[in-house]
Amino acid sequence: MKQVYFFNEGDGKNKKLLGGKGAGLCEMTRLKLPVPPGFVITTEVCKNYYKHNKKLPHHLLSEVKKNIVKIEKRTGKKWSSKENPLLVSVRSGAAISMPGMMDTILNLGLNDDTVQGLAKKSNNPRFAWDSYRRFVQLFGKVVFGVDDKRFDGVLENAKKNQGVELDSELNEMSLRNIVSQYMKICEEHTGMPFPSNPDEQLELAIKAVFNSWMGERALVYREKNNITKDIADGTAVNVVAMAFGNMGNDSSTGVIFTRNPGDGTNKIFGEYLINAQGEDVVAGIRTPKQVDEMKKEIPETYNQLLKTCSKLEKYYKEPQDIEFTVEQGRFYLLQTRSAKMNAVSMVKTSVDMVKEKLITKDRALLRLHAEQLEQLLHKTIDQNSSKNHDKVAKGIAASPGAASGVVVFDVKRASCFFCICWDPYKPRRENISCSSCSKRNGKTMHCWMCRLED
Repeated sequence: MKQVYFFNEGDGKNKKLLGGKGAGLCEMTRLKLPVPPGFVITTEVCKNYYKHNKKLPHHLLSEVKKNIVKIEKRTGKKWSSKENPLLVSVRSGAAISMPGMMDTILNLGLNDDTVQGLAKKSNNPRFAWDSYRRFVQLFGKVVFGVDDKRFDGVLENAKKNQGVELDSELNEMSLRNIVSQYMKICEEHTGMPFPSNPDEQLELAIKAVFNSWMGERALVYREKNNITKDIADGTAVNVVAMAFGNMGNDSSTGVIFTRNPGDGTNKIFGEYLINAQGEDVVAGIRTPKQVDEMKKEIPETYNQLLKTCSKLEKYYKEPQDIEFTVEQGRFYLLQTRSAKMNAVSMVKTSVDMVKEKLITKDRALLRLHAEQLEQLLHKTIDQNSSKNHDKVAKGIAASPGAASGVVVFDVKRASCFFCICWDPYKPRRENISCSSCSKRNGKTMHCWMCRLED
C-alpha cells in the first residue's frame, strides 16, 4: 500500500486511510472543484510512526519530496526558491472529524531568503512578512510547544507601539520586528536556531501532526465521543499548496455551513474575514463577519460560494461544513465534511431534504442517532424573553441547550472540577480542596485525584 497519495490519486471514500479531510480534498479534486494541489500521508503511516517509537518510515521523506515536485509542476512555484517560493500548509485529518483537536501549520517553507522571494513575486512585502510571522508563531507553538501567550505579548506590544488596533494594520517594519522577536522566543525555548531549511521544517511539521493524535485534547475528545480504534486509528497528514487569504482587500477566508447547524434553516451560515488566513476566523484575534455581509462586500465570491454549496450538497447528500480561501479574487476550497448539527437541525434538515428529493425517507430516519434524541429535551433559552435582557456578548451557538456554571479552559482543571469540586467554592470534603479553585492559609491545596498544582 502506498504511503502518500496525490489528491488526484486518492479514493475519496476511503476515510480510514486518507482521513476525512484528505478524502474530501481527493473527492473535490475528482469533481474538478477549485482545490489547491497537494497530497495525503496516510493514517497507516501514523500507526507505523507510533509502532516504531515515533520514527518516520523509511523512504517516506523521499516520497514526500516527489510529491512536492508534483505540486511545483501544477503551481509553477519552486520549493526553497528565492524568486517564486512554494509554500504549503500541513494539516491533520482523522477518519472522524475532531474539530480543533489536532494541529495545523500554515505558510511552511518560509525563511529569510524565501520571504524576500515572496515579497518580490507578490509585489507586496507587507503580505510576505505577515505570512512569515504567522508561520513562526504556528511552528513555534505546534512543533516546539511554545506558549502562545509569549507570542501574543509581542504582537500586542507591536500594535501598541504603532498605534493600531488590528494585526492587519501592522506595517512591514513592525512585522519584521515581530518575526525577529518570535525567532528569539523559539530559540530561547529550544536552545537551537529556528530551522530555516524547508525540508527540515516539513519533516518536523509531519511529526508534530502525528504527535497531536496522542495529544491531551485529542485523547479526551476521543474518550468523550466514544471514538474507538475501529472507528478512527491515527491521523493522516495533508500537505497542500498555500492559498493566501491575506494578500489584501481582494482576498479573504471563511468557514461556512451549507445549512444552519443550530436550527436547520436552508440557508448558508458562517463567518469570513477580509485580508486574513484561516486561523484568524477561529482564533478570536479579529471579529469575523457574518456570511450575509458577503453579498454586498464581495458579491462574486458569495455567488460562487452558493453554487459550490449546492453542488457539494447534491453530491454528498448531507449538509456540508466548508473552509474556503479567496486569493486576489480566486476562489479555493480547502475542506468539506459532513456538518455537525444538533438534534433540532438534524430533524429539520432531514424533513427538508426529503421534500427536496435530495434523500429518501429511509435515509432521513438513519441520519438521527438515538443518543441525539436526548438533546431535544435539553433546556434552551427563550428567545422572546431574552430580548428583555442586556447582552453581555454574542457568538455562534455550539451547544444543543443552555447551561450555567464555572467556565474552565484547561482539560486538567476541568477534570479536577469533575472529580471533586462540583461547586468550586464548596469542596465536598472539609479537609480537601482543589488548587484550580481555592487556597487555604496561603497554601495551594491539591486535589486528591489528580494532584493538580497551580
